[in-house]
Amino acid sequence: MPLTTLPMADPGRPDLHSPLAFLRWLQRSQRRGSWLATLWGTVEMAAMAALPAALGLGIQAVVDGDTGALWWAGALAVLLTTLQAVGSVLLHRQAVWNWITAAAQVRQLVARQASALGAGLSRRIATGEIVAVSSGDVEKIGWYVELVARVRAAVLVWLAVSLVVLVQQPLLGTVVLLGVPVLALSVLPLLGPFERRYDEQRRLGGRATELAADTVAGLRVLRGIGGEELFLSRYREASQRVRGAAVRAARVWSLMQAQQVLLPGLFVVGVTWYGVELAAQGRITVGELVAVYGATAFLAAPLRILGEAAHAWSVARVSAGRATRVLALRRTSSDAALTAELPADPGLADLHDPVTGLTARAGRLTAVVCGDPETAGSLAARLGGHVPLAEDETAPPSVRLGGVELDAAPLAAARAAVLVHDKEPVLLSGTLAELLAVPASGRVGADQAVRAAQAEDVLDALVDGSPEAGGDAMKAAITERGRSLSGGQRQRLALARALVVDPPVLVLDEPTSAVDAHTETRIAAGLRTVREGRTTVVLATSPLLLDQADTVVLVDGGRVAATGRHRELLHTTPAYRAVVTREDDEAAASTTVATVAVEETV
Repeated sequence: MPLTTLPMADPGRPDLHSPLAFLRWLQRSQRRGSWLATLWGTVEMAAMAALPAALGLGIQAVVDGDTGALWWAGALAVLLTTLQAVGSVLLHRQAVWNWITAAAQVRQLVARQASALGAGLSRRIATGEIVAVSSGDVEKIGWYVELVARVRAAVLVWLAVSLVVLVQQPLLGTVVLLGVPVLALSVLPLLGPFERRYDEQRRLGGRATELAADTVAGLRVLRGIGGEELFLSRYREASQRVRGAAVRAARVWSLMQAQQVLLPGLFVVGVTWYGVELAAQGRITVGELVAVYGATAFLAAPLRILGEAAHAWSVARVSAGRATRVLALRRTSSDAALTAELPADPGLADLHDPVTGLTARAGRLTAVVCGDPETAGSLAARLGGHVPLAEDETAPPSVRLGGVELDAAPLAAARAAVLVHDKEPVLLSGTLAELLAVPASGRVGADQAVRAAQAEDVLDALVDGSPEAGGDAMKAAITERGRSLSGGQRQRLALARALVVDPPVLVLDEPTSAVDAHTETRIAAGLRTVREGRTTVVLATSPLLLDQADTVVLVDGGRVAATGRHRELLHTTPAYRAVVTREDDEAAASTTVATVAVEETV
């Protein structure tokens, strides 16, 4: 089976009811490869188990002086050796294919999940956890899926060897038939402690990865405040905890490994000793003794595979639990029926959120003021359908676009209709041209978007930092996450990217929080000009942005509390004034009363 068939076009829909169900689903998804590996594993181990019998026949032929029997025994040994070599090569090839297929399948599922949930994924699952699942965990899961075929082959050959020995020597056959399961089950008392310690190691490793990612992402800030040593010491402590957990898990694993060597060795010694007694009594020949010893010694191979399977099961179950936790997050409460049709022109439809009562009118610039930043972030995510749900959660009422539930529409259609510009947008590494090469309506050009976002100076900075660009800003390089740029520069460049897309509905969450007041004023004017006639929702508390909005909505206590123009709400709504001017409610109310009194006097 060629490896060029990977990755698969569609990894399928996994069974996420439990880690075990997920592993069984992976096993079923590659039945053909698994049974092929079982076939080649059976050929390899059957030849290995039968080889001592051929050697025994040869030794007995020498004892009896039978030249013909010796030639037949030699030919049989050559045939069995050839079969073992062929089976070994084909088994290894198929086992690697099975391993890579399972790992690639899980990676594809995680990548598909990340694409479907978007920025909402990182709000529910730490970034370090996602990285650990898509790297280390997929390898452990692939190892287990591959190993199942070898376990099948080991069990089949063990039963065949036991049957043959049972026919020749009933007592020895009974010992072989019963001894292997007893030895295999002897590892069970160690599985529980090992699984708990590995789970702890895996959990601490995920935290260390998350800490490392956060440290690297904020390295520029850390250098500015002199906090490198503090975070380095934190990572050092986290790394030492991971090392300690790994050592504790390795101690149990070493006991399991020692047990896999010691107990089968004692078993082989005991069976061989009994065989020697039988040979000394004349009840079996020397050739039969060699065959019995060889067959018994071979049983160490199935026992090693069973021990390896116990280890693989322990780590795979932990890893599968982590993977199913990520994959169980859902975009809505019913992902099975994403068939609703959105309006033909989403830009002409109102956007309504039943949770807060917010309605953003089509073709207008609506500003939303939330006293709680967390409420604003949740609202922005909900407006784009980016809030992932755990398996046991109930979805809130869906946002409606033109009366159609956004969460009930196909994902591609929902993403094309509504774009959510996150509070902390990510800039991928590459050139500026690649950054701006996004699906777009074509109505807003890159130059126009850059001017509206007041990002001309960002282009100059990129050109200065990229001599290889030859003065062409579009060829200038952007480092990973735009770390070479300041927070305000990254924010403006990301805003320009969103304006280039020019979606029918654009949701902006604090798009100017990292820029100065003069730049913010120009961005507010540019945003209004570029988005003229398009539906735009801006979640902000800046008066400069709010003053440009057609409608301003105050969300207080999770519901719409007031609606109007910015200056109107400043005079009539103390709660609004408190949020926008950063005053407490009592001071805002006093200021409002005083303002109204002065106006009435005038």
